[in-house]
Amino acid sequence: MEEGSLYPALQRMQVKGWVESEMKKTSTGRQGRYYTITTAGRRQLREESASFLRSVEATSRVLRGAES
Repeated sequence: MEEGSLYPALQRMQVKGWVESEMKKTSTGRQGRYYTITTAGRRQLREESASFLRSVEATSRVLRGAES
């Protein structure tokens, strides 16, 4: 994932309440933003994962049918 798409995605997730962020010093002494998933984010992750698995299963059934 490119930097130009990662940070906007994290910002959208933060607005939706799926992640929180805070500024901390990195090991090099510079300031960095650290993200943490929230309870709502974990719930959304479960929903998205289930949806993805349903898509994979449906695609797999179609491909198995094509082999027959």
